[in-house]
Parts: sequence; C-alpha cells; structure tokens
Amino acid sequence: MTENYTALYEEHKKLGASFTDFGGWQMPLKYSSELAEHHAVRQSAGLFDLSHMGEVWVTGPGAAAFLDYALVGKISAMSVGKAKYSLICQEDGGIIDDLITYRRGEEKFLVVPNAGNAVVVAAALAERAAGFDVVVEDASATTSLIAVQGPKAEEILLRLVPAEQHTLVTELKYYAAVEVPFTFGGSTEELLLARTGYTGEDGFEVFVANDSAAALWQAIAAVAEEGELIPAGLACRDSLRLEAGMPLYGNELSREGNPYAAGLGPVVSLAKESDFVGRAALEALKAEGAGSTSGRKLVGLKGLGRRAGRGHYPVLKDGIVVGEVTSGQPSPTLGYPVALAYVDVEHAELGTALDIDLRGKAEPFEVIALPFYKRTK
Repeated sequence: MTENYTALYEEHKKLGASFTDFGGWQMPLKYSSELAEHHAVRQSAGLFDLSHMGEVWVTGPGAAAFLDYALVGKISAMSVGKAKYSLICQEDGGIIDDLITYRRGEEKFLVVPNAGNAVVVAAALAERAAGFDVVVEDASATTSLIAVQGPKAEEILLRLVPAEQHTLVTELKYYAAVEVPFTFGGSTEELLLARTGYTGEDGFEVFVANDSAAALWQAIAAVAEEGELIPAGLACRDSLRLEAGMPLYGNELSREGNPYAAGLGPVVSLAKESDFVGRAALEALKAEGAGSTSGRKLVGLKGLGRRAGRGHYPVLKDGIVVGEVTSGQPSPTLGYPVALAYVDVEHAELGTALDIDLRGKAEPFEVIALPFYKRTK
C-alpha cells in the first residue's frame, strides 16, 4: 500500500509523534500519553490533524437531487449552512461509508468521507452522477482538515478571529458550518468552519488549503494558554469516539452490515419519494425486522469487572456465542471497561447480562444505553 503523508506530517515529527498507518496514511497515534490527550479533550481541548479525510465537492443544478439518489438521507431537505450525517450504501444495503455532507449553497455541497474510503466514495459518487446535471470534484489531495475539540475549543479559536466576526463562531450551531476570517501566518484568510466532531465534546473542524495548514496549526497552538490545549492523536480519538458511542467504519460499519443492525435506521429516509441506491434492499431489511426482531444489533456493553473486551472477541450468553465485540477498551473518563458489540437481538435488551470471552475466561458485562458518555451542556 502506498504511504500518504498529510501537509502537517513535519509538524507532527517536530512534536515527537508516534505514527501509525491508518487507511494508507501515516498519522500521529499519540504525541506523549494517549491518556493525557484523552483527558485534555474532555477537560480543555485537543488539536487534531484530520487531513486524511476526504473532501468531495458536488455542484450544479442537479446537486441536491443527485445526493438524494447517491446517499440514503434526504439531502435536498437540508438548509444552506447545515450539515447532515448520512451513509452511502451498495445496492444490497451494505454500507460503503458513513459521511457528513455540508450544504454550502443551493447547488453546492461538500461531502466528507472517511480516510480509507475517500477514493472509493469519490469514485462511487462520480459513477452515480451519470444522468444528473452535476459536477463531482475530489478535492481531497489539496485540502487539509484541522479539528479543535473540547470545552475550551470555542474560546481558543476566537483568538484568531477578528472581534467583529466573533458571532459567526459563537452562534454557530452543532452540525452547521460557516465561512470565517482567521488571522494567522501574517494574513487573514476565509476558512470553512464546521461545528462538528468525533469526540462527544463541543468542537470545530476547519477546512484549509494544504499550503496554509502548517501556519494555521502553529497559530492555534500559539494562541492557547498553558495547559489549555495539546496535540492529540488517533489513539485518544478512538477512545473518545467509543465513549461517545460513535461508530467507526471497519469496526461497527461495513459492506457486510446494514444501517438497521447498526442502529442507524433513522439515517435512512424511506419517506423520500425519489429512488436511491440500495432502497429496495433497505426496505426489505426493514420489513424483515433487521436489528429489531431479527439478526444482530449493535449494543453498548459495560464491564462489571476490570478487564476490557477487544475487537472480534466473542460475546457469550450462558457459555454460548451470541455476538462479537467490534470495539472495546477501558474508558478513561468513566473508569470501567466499555465495548460496542453486535449481539443476537433476543439478547440486546438493556440490562441483559452477557459475558465477553477474554481469551478463555468469561468476563461479565451488561447491556447499557448508548452513548456511554454524554457531555453536560
């Protein structure tokens, strides 16, 4: 596999990051302690490089109708300035990726797929665009994405925004985006700022051209006060999103799974009148009771002991395998092990006692409501 490097790779090296391969990208796993980075995001703020994510622009008179066809959600119903979580599925209902779409104009949308799927999603969108009056442009190679996540995120970013423009940031709602002037590197640049994230905390994601990414990263770090913000890697991003009950493609979501089993049925808009890729299969799956009365369902598991389950560990009921862990680890915030797992629907009720097979030893867990962690607003 070809190794890709983000525009911030040299910044991470300077900071002493440990790197890992993620979706073909060399990404910072952690800088010092993943626990310290996790707690910083929960208590103050963390600075993330998300430039491995994809950015695909969809523009033209047919853009809204096209995205209604290409994705499972009703994208045409979204107001300009808003963002929407959705899925792109195969004809059989299998999930190609979960993604966020930002509506930047009546005929202009930005689709952001996950790192490992960015090329596949861009190709699928281009293929599905046949017959629609749209232009699909993959801008992933020229776009960086920097996130500031945590309770102090707004306060820190405001220091780079002219005072008269502060309301653009402070009044920005969750799952919305706006163009904001940022002053850094000796000049002022309008950047797309989204109030979105993957940590369960308040926070922002900033889209910036590769050429300006390092200067913006340095500026954000420079305006933060002592102990207010630290760079954070993929390790803590994973523990944060798990506590927030957010699925990870390749763990909870896959081409073999489906939205209903994953608890993402509300994301699928069968109410929209137009056809979309995978509609017939998804209608059939819903009618069969997938994720409710048949098959397996994604649930949250709380460990009653101290040992954590990990991906692919079997889930047991009275010694019989009834499921499989997709993600699991000790929760730094909550102080006990948590896991996401697919289990047979008859054992998915809240309060159900289950075990995870930890290399031959049954460890007790209980089905609890998701998310495991929810920030106080």
